[in-house]
Amino acid sequence: MATIYTHSDANIRKTWFLMTAFLIVVILIGYAFSWYFESSVILYVAVAFAVLMNVFSYWYSDKIVIKMTKARPISRESHREVWNLVENLSITAGLPMPSLYIVDDPAPNAFATGRNPEHAVVAVTTGILALLDRTELEGVLAHELSHIGNRDMLVSTVAVVLVGFVAILADIFLRMTFFGRGGGNSRDGRLQLIFLVVGIFAAILAPIAARLIHLAISRKREFLADASGALLTRYPEGLASALIKISEFGKPMKVTSHATAHLFIANPFGAEEKGFKSKMNKLFSTHPDVSERVAALRGT
Repeated sequence: MATIYTHSDANIRKTWFLMTAFLIVVILIGYAFSWYFESSVILYVAVAFAVLMNVFSYWYSDKIVIKMTKARPISRESHREVWNLVENLSITAGLPMPSLYIVDDPAPNAFATGRNPEHAVVAVTTGILALLDRTELEGVLAHELSHIGNRDMLVSTVAVVLVGFVAILADIFLRMTFFGRGGGNSRDGRLQLIFLVVGIFAAILAPIAARLIHLAISRKREFLADASGALLTRYPEGLASALIKISEFGKPMKVTSHATAHLFIANPFGAEEKGFKSKMNKLFSTHPDVSERVAALRGT
């Protein structure tokens, strides 16, 4: 039977795979640099960089996202209803009480982040508190706690950091290939051309790879969190109604980016578009259609 911990172990394995892949890629790039420029120091720097970035992204992922979204902490005294709802749901789910934050934004939305349940964060916007009633808000908060229980917010947050650094490395590679002189006369000109082509492809494919990772870790986990949240509250209609209200708001958030968009319960860039453009955007969206999520919750 499904529980709040469904796929937790699988998502932990995905996180370690992602971090290991990042380490290998950076070392390979560092090796290519050191061989091309005949300097072993570059390889040592690349290894140190990869290790430090893995540690940094794991331990400080929640702080990075909070900083990017300009969220601020709240207390029981300042937001009693939200605090009580999260506290009761955490007890029901068998999870530690997460830190609570609020984003000053009229657009209704929410997200969860953090490396594990003991260091988790749940954030809501001022807009979602104004728009939803108690049962709808409870459904949203249960959805976010499900992300924490399923451990899928860790792989999502780590992906934001690691993929970003891979893109930076690709750009550095491209620039060094353009302007570097390599090992002098000992290198054939065709070799420099090969590295130039590789650098160009790396710079082009890095953002595409980032987008594909976002897609892979976002859509399926939203359906899973919806189901786990409904299981937690025993009232799927609350979340279904909340998703409809959020989608009908239409306006984008004031502070958001494509790097953090997949963390939110709904697309932070606003209402879904219609027609051909909607079909194209659906291919690259980090969120499933609201209509599909509502239908799944209602069993229709």
